[in-house]
Amino acid sequence: MNKVVVIFNGGTISMKVDPKIQAAVPTLTGEEIMSMVTGIEAHAEVESYTFSSLPGPHMTPELMLELSDYVKSFLDREDVDGVVVTHGTDSLEETAYLLDLTIKHEKPVVFTGSMRNSSELGYDGPANLAAAICTATSKEAKNRGVLVCLNDELNCASEVTKTHSMHLNTFQSPEFGPIGIVDNNQAIFYRNSLNKNYVETNKVEANVELIKACAGMDGKLIDFCVNEGAKGIVIEAMGRGNIPPKMAEAVERAISKGVAVVIVSRCYKGRVLDSYGYPGGGKGLRNAGAIFGESLPGQKARIKLMLALGKTDNLEEIKEIFENGHY
Repeated sequence: MNKVVVIFNGGTISMKVDPKIQAAVPTLTGEEIMSMVTGIEAHAEVESYTFSSLPGPHMTPELMLELSDYVKSFLDREDVDGVVVTHGTDSLEETAYLLDLTIKHEKPVVFTGSMRNSSELGYDGPANLAAAICTATSKEAKNRGVLVCLNDELNCASEVTKTHSMHLNTFQSPEFGPIGIVDNNQAIFYRNSLNKNYVETNKVEANVELIKACAGMDGKLIDFCVNEGAKGIVIEAMGRGNIPPKMAEAVERAISKGVAVVIVSRCYKGRVLDSYGYPGGGKGLRNAGAIFGESLPGQKARIKLMLALGKTDNLEEIKEIFENGHY
């Protein structure tokens, strides 16, 4: 029987409502959650460990990198066939993506969590955990990078995002759709992952900011970040990768000071491209040295830039990591 390591890492799956404050807080242990996953012993031998009991918004890039190393230590064991990680859904996609970029292993790594806490009707944690464990035992799940499993759907960490604040099917891949499903306790895959990058580094550069472009904005937020010592800035630009002209002037100032500036789109779907030549358009940004982040959302581009800056401060190398997938 396949052996799966389950690493508990907090989130709503480990919470129940505290009657004093009438709000959900971390409470359940990993053993208590596993006890609700009835019948799983017929599908896998499970070892469980606790990494943290943190809510999603309490995760940091440094902790994510520690978690990556922790997961690798189990993947390197010959008797382990796969690893499942529970996580708060608010930052799940960021942590899963960081692990996807920093783990190069054929064995499955599957993230899961829950949208409802254990005090709510329809608590989805045990079902999601069971599906994730079944996925981690699947030979078909090998060599697919980090996967995210909730609501019996499988998505690539590089493609998935949280799309709704409360729906059980919140984790979706807007551009390409799910990579597969879990049905009758089996992982069934529709397609391969379209994009797999690896950034070889053992540190993150935490001083990376994310700014969203809106109509009429100037460059004061960018200038402030640069003055505060930011090493990188991700800008969620409009449309194809365009920003107001005064923001563009600040981007040029930032790049001239050696700050890595990555342009992504605030649009739900689609990639950025240097299609427009007016002031603030993508063509001028690229000519100034801005790096284009393809179809990544801002929060994932920030994670990738933190890792890229952890590896190198050479802007041309960082551009290669983003635009050509080189590592």
